[in-house]
Amino acid sequence: MIPTIFALALQSVTPGVYTPAPIELPPRDRAADARAKAVAEFDACIDRAGADAADGERAALDWLSRGGGWAARQCLGFAYGQAGNYAAAADAFSRAADDAAKDRADSAAALWVQAGNAALAAGAAPRAARYFDAALAHGSLSGLPLGEAHLDRARARAANGDMAGAGEDLARARIEAAGDPLVWLLSATLARRQGDLAAAASYIAETARLSPTDPATLLEAGNIAILSGQDETARRNWEAVVAAAPDSAEAASARENLGRLGAVAADPAPGDQSR
Repeated sequence: MIPTIFALALQSVTPGVYTPAPIELPPRDRAADARAKAVAEFDACIDRAGADAADGERAALDWLSRGGGWAARQCLGFAYGQAGNYAAAADAFSRAADDAAKDRADSAAALWVQAGNAALAAGAAPRAARYFDAALAHGSLSGLPLGEAHLDRARARAANGDMAGAGEDLARARIEAAGDPLVWLLSATLARRQGDLAAAASYIAETARLSPTDPATLLEAGNIAILSGQDETARRNWEAVVAAAPDSAEAASARENLGRLGAVAADPAPGDQSR
């Protein structure tokens, strides 16, 4: 603390510089305050929905009634998704995306992606493809999010029977989301179904590099191997599926494939009289 006598002397020799009068406070950034409040309310709403879907739905509807806008609708979509009501989730996310687009918010693209994935989960692939179209047309996605949106649209297009369109999306996804093993797995599966075993083998090799013990990777590697005449490679991959995830859907398919392979091996070739 400045001693009283010194402080008085300081005032006397610096008139007009030091004054005990209150200062004028700078104006508050009310927009920043509002954004911070909205972020906090969104986080709280998502936390409630994650813990209890019904409670999250109530929180989102209450916030929406108080002017929560597209962020409240996004939380509502999340709550519906947590409850397994994917059709309602898709509707909430798409309405949130529309509102965000009106606000010129970049979040609109991500919200359309969420709507598309919810629609896919609801079994509405044509609707999902439209949402992914909107997300990509928005123009704000780049890098990994852009690649993932192409991957998602490939899934929707494949479900709609548009294999050519799915292939185009996967080609872009392999560039923008090259570190995602699902991109390479779906590329391998599509190439196998289209009869391009060379491409399928190349894609599944990259999948295995990124995710070597994943049951879906091992199952598809076996599928490609058997069609390429590599029976023992197929067997090893399918046996690895069963060992890694015995209760999975992939293991069930692998067991069926192994049974068929065993039956083929036990059946003598035409003209083989050795048995």
